[in-house]
Amino acid sequence: MAQIEIRLPKMGESVTEATITNWLKNIGDSVAMDEPLVEVATDKVDNELPSEAEGILIKRFFDKDQVAQVGDVIALISTDGSDTVAETPKSEEIAPLSNASDVIVPITTANTQNNTSNTVANSGNRFYSPLVRSIADKEGISGTELDTIPGTGQEGRVTKKDILSYVENRGNVTTNPSNNVIETPKPIISAPQQTSAPTPQYKEVTTIPGEGDEIIEMDRMRKLIADHMVMSKHVSPHVTSFVEADVTNIVKWREKVKDGFKKREGENITYMPVFMHAIAKALRDFPMMNVSVSGTQIIKKRDINLGMATALPTGNLIVPVIKNADRLNLVGLTKAINLLAKSAREGKLKPEDIQGGTYTVSNVGSFGNVMGTPIINQPQVGILALGAVRKMPAVIETPEGDFIGIRHKMFLSHSYDHRVVDGSLGGQFVRRVADYLEQFDINTEL
Repeated sequence: MAQIEIRLPKMGESVTEATITNWLKNIGDSVAMDEPLVEVATDKVDNELPSEAEGILIKRFFDKDQVAQVGDVIALISTDGSDTVAETPKSEEIAPLSNASDVIVPITTANTQNNTSNTVANSGNRFYSPLVRSIADKEGISGTELDTIPGTGQEGRVTKKDILSYVENRGNVTTNPSNNVIETPKPIISAPQQTSAPTPQYKEVTTIPGEGDEIIEMDRMRKLIADHMVMSKHVSPHVTSFVEADVTNIVKWREKVKDGFKKREGENITYMPVFMHAIAKALRDFPMMNVSVSGTQIIKKRDINLGMATALPTGNLIVPVIKNADRLNLVGLTKAINLLAKSAREGKLKPEDIQGGTYTVSNVGSFGNVMGTPIINQPQVGILALGAVRKMPAVIETPEGDFIGIRHKMFLSHSYDHRVVDGSLGGQFVRRVADYLEQFDINTEL
């Protein structure tokens, strides 16, 4: 008897879970090595996961539209065909897996012959992991009581620690004799391993639509992007520094080389490779901008991997990553940028295409915006917004005197995490990027 566990792999930077959108194989089907097994979706990318073994699919631990955590076992494959084929388990029958305290499944009431099961029922829209539900069943905690337990997990979910702390203090509840309402104690929560203050609780504003208003439900990706943006603003105190750069030499250089490059390479060259090249060089000069924060630790990254925020046809946003950007010349950067942008628009990005970013760039100028105040892509500590390149009147200094001329200029907006990046570092970094752009050699060869 030989069984291979198929686990949900790491799907990208800061991605901890994925939704099972479609099983490509049924129980009992033969599966070849590297053959697509299941389709999953995250807030970053939708992707097919290949099988890591050859054999027969004998068990699926998650149904369509259920959410699995990175590292969870999602399926079993028999490599010798001797194992009994098992039906896909219902959500209430799933055994605790690795990281079971974070697996998200809806609570349901088990149907038994005598209908006397004490399986916890959900009285609202809250989700609980199989492990939490199992503990609740064992301790006789009803669904209504479970709904009152504060959760410290993602999106307020109840973790194993939360319910065990609740059980430990359950005997200390007090009863109001006037209405027999049980007052539940607050759980004991260990202090988080970080110096930032706890995230304040707030109530989201609700709006009553008026007559003729159109109601548009957010899609899954937009909901996850919204959560990620709100989380980033709560985690990092954002500061933004602005610098104006004269990029006249870059504009003239591109006009000179773009036709020959198109003819030789078969693709267009934009300003972005030059911008990315300057940013990568500045990150080498200021390595403390190429860091991440983990609790009270600062992790200085060896590699310079530049994420580029890319708008999708759906209106959503994704951030593919150029790996080792500081080691690429302008031709290499051009090809990497064009390939990733094309893959993003066509929905063909792979999980590795969005992993490992250490610093992010957002080209708001492509929408005609002069500048912006971008939100940091956690767990990074900085993001640079590139404004539109515009013709501007400017004072030009020469040995013969100053005069007014027409120059091509743009604004650089640098948002950074003030927990670890002070104004001097954040300001010097963006000024260095501008210096590299202004000093660009118009005679640069491709």
